[in-house]
Amino acid sequence: MGKIENALQRTTDTRAVVFGVGTLPRTAELFTELFPGCRAVVVADPNTWRVAGEEVHRILDKAGIQQDEPHLFTDPALYAEWRYVEELDALLARTDAIPVAVGSGVINDLTKLSSHHNGRRYLIVGTAASMDGYTAYGASITKEGNKQTFDCPAPLGMLFDPSIAAAAPFALSASGYADLIAKIPAGADWMLADTVGADPIDPFAFSLVQDDLREALSDPAGVHAGKVDKVGQLAEGLLLSGFAMQAVQSSRPASGAEHQFSHLWDMEHLRYQGASVSHGFKVGIGTLASTALFEMLLEAPVEALDIDRCVGAWRSWSETEAEIRRLFEGNNELVTRALKETRNKYVGKEALRSELERLKQNWPELRERIRRQIIPFGEVRQRLQLVGAPYEPEQIGVSRERFLEAFRQLPYMRSRYSVIDVAVRCGWLEEWLGRLFGPGCVWSIH
Repeated sequence: MGKIENALQRTTDTRAVVFGVGTLPRTAELFTELFPGCRAVVVADPNTWRVAGEEVHRILDKAGIQQDEPHLFTDPALYAEWRYVEELDALLARTDAIPVAVGSGVINDLTKLSSHHNGRRYLIVGTAASMDGYTAYGASITKEGNKQTFDCPAPLGMLFDPSIAAAAPFALSASGYADLIAKIPAGADWMLADTVGADPIDPFAFSLVQDDLREALSDPAGVHAGKVDKVGQLAEGLLLSGFAMQAVQSSRPASGAEHQFSHLWDMEHLRYQGASVSHGFKVGIGTLASTALFEMLLEAPVEALDIDRCVGAWRSWSETEAEIRRLFEGNNELVTRALKETRNKYVGKEALRSELERLKQNWPELRERIRRQIIPFGEVRQRLQLVGAPYEPEQIGVSRERFLEAFRQLPYMRSRYSVIDVAVRCGWLEEWLGRLFGPGCVWSIH
């Protein structure tokens, strides 16, 4: 518990975490500590009710905690969508009970936002090591077809039993593993942003995510096999990532270019074999893409960069806007988002010169830091395969042509500075794409 207790020193929302095998009976103790004298209402779906929700309800009842009838989301197509927020909002508006969410990503995000809407906090009992959002500030919800992050506090308390998570379907842990390995290139992206002056590193948050990250990622086959200790390490890494985001009120410690692929495909309503694709699986493919870009950056002649050429070729804002409208033609939601996000990070020619001078001047030291940070592309791909996550874009329903187009759209998807921005600002993106999608290359398009 040392690392989690250390993280709680900087968290703004979460006051207590109970983490360990056999801890489910402590749910009542945790609830009473955080919400003395309050009623409870268990929120779950049929699967999470069977796995832990019914037992949580019994434990609270045995402890003498008053409860409303549990609320189960029964729609088999349940996902983090606005109509389910409204469903829970209507329930909470009729009671002063404290929600006890039992589940993983969807249940947590729905409960997180509805609790905030109704002026109260909540407790989460996690059932899978599937993502880092348990302890993160904000909820990722689809509203009017647009995946958005809504501001709302993280849970006041959390309980997590790794043995429950280890017994979950392997795809859930595989998704969590893919989300966690994304922190490798995300950390390198933050190094880049810090170097050019776009987004200074917060040492506490950076260390919280990165210090024990490789150990948490060390046994993908063990995670796939449901080994409790390995799933526990994975879960702890995900919780620490959430705490880091909570500490700085931003997803920057855990999210870089690789997450932008997921955001793009969310807005394009990506589905595969009739179902939505998990966040972690989309991010895993994005991690491969980001890793490939970093490997090419490490080979690039940054120390010989012709800054005058880069500045001279830099598009004006009106030219950039025209390019955005061309790339996202026919999708007004994406055009609107891309214009807003790009405007927030757009720089003029002199500011670009300053960024590139910083990059060039600091490159020898930065290159070595990034080289130590990045896991090689082939190893990332093998780890995703071992854990049971997709390792080719087609495995999540993304053709290679669509994947190529995503690389070109990515620079405009978010205001966050990343390796894709370096490729664009230095004029290398098309050359790099040729090395990824050309004949005989890793994602060769025939």
